[in-house]
Amino acid sequence: MSWKAVFVMTLAISVSVVQTAAQTIVTQELRIPTKGTGSKGLDALMVRPNEPGPHPLALFTHGTPREPTDRSGMTPFGLQPQAMEFARRGWTVVVVLRRGFGDSGGSYDEESHSCANPDYVGATKESVVDLRAAVAYLATLPEIDASRMISVGISTGGLAMVGLTADPPPGLLAAISFAGGRGSRAPDMVCNPDALVDAFATFGKKSRIPMLWVYSENDHFFGPQLAQRFHQAFTRAGGNATFILAPPFSNDGHHLFSRSGTSIWAPMVDTFLQSQKLTLRATLLPLPEPPNIEPPSGLPDRARAEFRNYLTLPPHKALATSEQGHYGLSFGRRTDKDAENKALDNCKEAAPKKDRCKIAMLGDTPIP
Repeated sequence: MSWKAVFVMTLAISVSVVQTAAQTIVTQELRIPTKGTGSKGLDALMVRPNEPGPHPLALFTHGTPREPTDRSGMTPFGLQPQAMEFARRGWTVVVVLRRGFGDSGGSYDEESHSCANPDYVGATKESVVDLRAAVAYLATLPEIDASRMISVGISTGGLAMVGLTADPPPGLLAAISFAGGRGSRAPDMVCNPDALVDAFATFGKKSRIPMLWVYSENDHFFGPQLAQRFHQAFTRAGGNATFILAPPFSNDGHHLFSRSGTSIWAPMVDTFLQSQKLTLRATLLPLPEPPNIEPPSGLPDRARAEFRNYLTLPPHKALATSEQGHYGLSFGRRTDKDAENKALDNCKEAAPKKDRCKIAMLGDTPIP
């Protein structure tokens, strides 16, 4: 028996399926066997309509933390809320963690090397290797129609989708890049931005798939002037991308493609998909209803307004509140402890220095 056959048998045993309360959308954990990822494969999450028959594929991939040590804590659940929005629109979404991220197998091969002379093209091509291998496997699954697919990425994942359009798998009809780029080592600092512009031009020479690019005015990874240079270089080389500069979002518009930014980015996506004749449903599937859990006593009004949304978020999650009514939450983490720490960090960031934060919810359990 081949290694792949053994892997698939293991996969069939380990897959878990979680249906939402309304049972209109199904969430399913996957392991995608690919070359170079050993017995683990690529860690992935499928979010799909709970309806008969295959649905067109929306392939998602993530960004890269500035701190290398943060890569191991990533999970595909971090993009579940955004995936849910596409599933509501009729897509079978698969969020793929590339090699070297989270619990995916294989080594991290996306290193751009020196800051002065980075290899952005080579690093992005490594991302594309994983994405193409994932599509080849996903095309064999009964839930997926890979003959009609789109791809969606954020940050390094957005640039990966630019690279994917230059070497597209069969069936790729359109792609979306949110804040695409590489090499941001600190706020408003990019290693050799001219080299990054050249990388976009390189991919533009072969890319012909229609794309949507969304950047924000207050993106502190890839600011608007640099983003416009990316677009100019890409389209001058032959690439096809609709560019949107969105208004400022929160403290850093790099995170516009998030749960809290849905009301801004979803209409942009709908308009683009409609322009490509890729609107799949006349009406959206409903979002899941939260479980019937009472908020913890003493929850501040600001956090109380967010509480029902918090209950619908994926594991591992936590909600922290402060004495003066500020809050921070975290979800899609590797462990409960990771979620606790991140929620506390987010709360402290929102609260004044002398305002004390504590955990109010861990998962769906109130913490006294």
